[in-house]
Amino acid sequence: MGTSPFHGIFSALNQNGKPGGFFSSDEDARAEQVTAPAEPQAGAPVGRVAVDIFEHEDYYIIKAPIAGVRMSDIDIEVNENVLTIKGSRRQTDMIAADQYYLQECFWGPFARSVTLPMIIDPRKIRATFNKECVLKVLIPKEEKVKIVKITEA
Repeated sequence: MGTSPFHGIFSALNQNGKPGGFFSSDEDARAEQVTAPAEPQAGAPVGRVAVDIFEHEDYYIIKAPIAGVRMSDIDIEVNENVLTIKGSRRQTDMIAADQYYLQECFWGPFARSVTLPMIIDPRKIRATFNKECVLKVLIPKEEKVKIVKITEA
């Protein structure tokens, strides 16, 4: 396809950390482009989900913007104090690798595990996925046991 019209404007270093534009040559660009297949394959790279984790009242809240998926494409798993968000983003357009000037979006399976400071009861977790494609997981804080002094009556 020739040199990209965007050549050099995205970064002072290419993805290999070498000086130059985003890609230092068309050959490097072709070598570094990744196109995900329609269905994930074993051993395929797994993307990572960005999350915000914060406390609000009686909950720990995990927010994750995950564009390009539906709630039915997302699995939330709990193993003791580790919560894992997994899913897959499917690319609907079949675009040949040599047609891309730049491909930064990740298509395919993704996962993110978060270790929390307490054991999680999976029955108490709630999750929502809004129209802006933001997953919100609400995890109730553990109930603290109050120490009560018992006296004779």
